[in-house]
This record gives sequence, C-alpha cells and structure tokens, in this order.
Amino acid sequence: MTIIESLDHEGRGVAHVDGKTIFIEGALPGETVEYSTYKKKPSFEQATATRIVKSSAMRVAPRCANFGVCGGCSMQHLEAGAQVAAKQRVLEDNLRHIGKVRAEAILPAIYGPTWGYRHRARLSVKYVIKKGCVLVGFHEKRSSFIVDMACCEVLPPRISALLVPLRGLVEQLSIRERMPQVEIALGEDVDVLVLRILDPLNERDEALLREFADRHRVQFFLQPKGPDTVYPFYPLDAPDLNYTLPDFGIVMPYRPTEFTQVNPAINRVLVRRAVGLLDPKPGERIADLFCGLGNFTLPIARRGADVVGVEGSAALVRRAQANADYNGLSARTRFVEANLFEEGAASLKSLGHFDKMLIDPPRDGAVEVIKALEDDGPRRIVYVSCNPATLARDAAALVNVQGYALKAAGVVNMFPHTAHVESIALFEK
Repeated sequence: MTIIESLDHEGRGVAHVDGKTIFIEGALPGETVEYSTYKKKPSFEQATATRIVKSSAMRVAPRCANFGVCGGCSMQHLEAGAQVAAKQRVLEDNLRHIGKVRAEAILPAIYGPTWGYRHRARLSVKYVIKKGCVLVGFHEKRSSFIVDMACCEVLPPRISALLVPLRGLVEQLSIRERMPQVEIALGEDVDVLVLRILDPLNERDEALLREFADRHRVQFFLQPKGPDTVYPFYPLDAPDLNYTLPDFGIVMPYRPTEFTQVNPAINRVLVRRAVGLLDPKPGERIADLFCGLGNFTLPIARRGADVVGVEGSAALVRRAQANADYNGLSARTRFVEANLFEEGAASLKSLGHFDKMLIDPPRDGAVEVIKALEDDGPRRIVYVSCNPATLARDAAALVNVQGYALKAAGVVNMFPHTAHVESIALFEK
C-alpha cells in the first residue's frame, strides 16, 4: 500500500517506496492504493492499482466499459477539468526541467467535448479462430490482443454503433483472415471506412460491402497495399471528404489516409489561436513549416499575408496547393517540398527572409530548423507541438541561443482521456 504523490507524463500515479519510484496505472494524486507490479527495474517499477483504499475527489467513474483493458484511453477515471490541469503541469514541468525556461504568460487551455470527439481512428481487425468470431477495435494495454469491444465512447455515437455490424460484415467475407485494419475518416458530408485488404474481394464480398454501405450510409475505400494504393470502392458518387475552418471561410478536402487532426472541433480553436498569436498582416511574408495539407497556411493567407508552406511529402505539397487553389488563395501561397530534418539550414536560406513563422512539427520537434535561424530571422514564431519534451528542448535553443523570449505557452486538449499533450507557444525577438 502506498500514497500517490503526482501524475507522470503518461497519466500514471507516481509513488516512492524504499527509495524506488513506482509508476501505478489507475492511481491519482493524493490516493492511497494497493498495487500489483508487472515490470521491475533496479530504480523503478511499473504497476497497476488493484484497490483504491482512499480515493481522490478528482476521481470519477469511467464511462467506457472497456476502460482499464483498452489501450486507447488512460485517464477516464480523472475528472475532465483535472485532466487539462494535469497536462498543463506536464507542459510547465518540461519547459522548466528540460528547457530551463519559463513562459511569461500561461495561455488559457484549449478544450472542448470530451466524448465522441474522435473523427480519425485506426481499428485493428482479427478473426479469432478459438472464439469463432471477428474482433474490431483497439489493442489491449501492453498487448497485441484486440479488445472485445461493442462500443467506443470517444468515437462519435454513429461510428461506435458500427463496431458490432462491422464484426458481422467481416465474418461473412471470404478474406476475413486477410483484413487486418479498418481506418475511419469522418468528413463534413461523408463517413469513410478504409478497409486494408491483403487479398482481392470476390463478387459476394463486393455485394456485402455495397449492402452495408447503403444500410449504414458510409463510403468504403479499399487499400490493397501502402497508403498510396487507397481508392474509393462504393458508393462512387459520395461527397468529397473534407473538414472546414468556418472562421476563415475555408474548406479542406483530403484523402482518407492523409494526416488531419482527429478532433475537428479542437482543431478549429487551435487554428484560431495560432493565427491570433501570429497576427499576420497584409504584406508580411510568413513561413508555415511542416505545413501538411495547409491547415495553418490557408488561414494565414486569408488574413492577407504571403505564405510559404514547407512540407517533406511531395503528395502533401500537391494536396496543399490544390487546397489553396480550391479556396482561391493560390496567389498568396506557395508550397515547397523539403526535408526539414536533414536540410533545415539549406532549405530555409533558399526561401529568403520571413517576417514571422509558424512551426508544427511531428514528435521529433524542429531542432534543425531552429539551428538554421539567422540573425535576421522572423521576429515572431508560433510553435504548435505534439510533444512537450521536444518543445522544451527547442524552446531552450530559441531562448538561449537564438535570443527569443518565450512570451506565452498553453495546452491543447486534442485527445481527452489520454495522456497525450498538445501545446502551443509564442516566441518573440
């Protein structure tokens, strides 16, 4: 039995017993718990709470019957507001301990609906011979097994309700043992299911898919090999997949395997916050690095600035340019393919001077970009991060090497009930 002192960056309770740190899943700060260890190391243990002797006032009943087994959520037992506060502490701790920096101001947290928010998901599929049935869902914690789930509370209700019918559909297919994945992509006007198929469908399979699509009002895409092989199967006259940014009058078409944020409601607020902090003006020249399909590029251009979007994927560069054309912003946008991890200095120098910059890197961060900034670099940088540790590392370089001030930082609760921390920071010279 032990007392929980804090939460770590993965949402586990932290305790110390006989000089050893214990990370306990399912435990909250201030609680007294009994626990069972599943991994022992000389300096730490990983464990699961087996009994809550004294519970926290922040503890709530998990909404999902699969919580504790499913690896998708780790914080449903913590009240939603307390989840956001815990993530803010993770961000501040990383900035302080890793970056040795402190933000002059803490931005209000961006948060929204906590259930039914997930419009992108990748579900595993497996025909279990011993059970004589198909499972469709997320993996169990620390396991390759798939959760035997009939619903999912973080998926929109209409998609959660498809989990059991999908199991029945796959059970009837000739390739039920050769379909390992279903990818979900929900747009404004269409719900897309991408089936990863390792063998071709036969005529009966195709008829079953058409019947399912008509009954449940979804569109099927098929993916026989890599993401580039995805193609629409049925119905072929479905609306285009897209999401919108109403504050900027922008519609963003995309293919179902292209990266978009899983939480469109939060993405809208995030884009509004980022553009507000950047404060683009007509006549300014702004860089949007790791621009993807133009999620920030086009709203910045809508404010009148000239924007150069830089992305490492040629396919995404083409998509971003097409989206700029679609939204009537091609005159104020330009998109460039460049590997910003390996060509940071050369790529930036070749693009000329920028008044301001937005950086939205993957988890590895943007250290090569920051090293490449010169004395006449952008006077304002907005950094959108999906990893507080690499943000903190990069913030240290921006502040201590490049001479920027960390004016503000705050969290974005893109993934409620998980320990995933997204954040946004403003740097100025």
